[in-house]
Amino acid sequence: MNKPKVNKDLKLPTNFDELMIGGGNGVGVLATVNSGFRTFHPVFDYNKCVRCMFCWIYCPEGCIDKTTVDPESGKIMLEVDMDYCKGCGVCANECPTKCISMVKDGDDDE
Repeated sequence: MNKPKVNKDLKLPTNFDELMIGGGNGVGVLATVNSGFRTFHPVFDYNKCVRCMFCWIYCPEGCIDKTTVDPESGKIMLEVDMDYCKGCGVCANECPTKCISMVKDGDDDE
């Protein structure tokens, strides 16, 4: 997956004249990992998941990874890259089996 890189040398604007027109940091650049504003994150119930891949298709950030396979069952294990997840809940909303729940950050053991 082609993921943007965190630009550790990014100079944040100090006045209005330094702001970029359009995207805040340009394409393919993150100011910080996750840009620091996620409140909720998705948690999968793999027993309910039918691997329809709607979450993977509709995720606006492309942070759901489908490359891991469970060695016992041979099923795809969907994983969310929390460095890029914004907590928008689109994946949970689009899931037909409602196997994805949005959990407030800090309310679980992750």
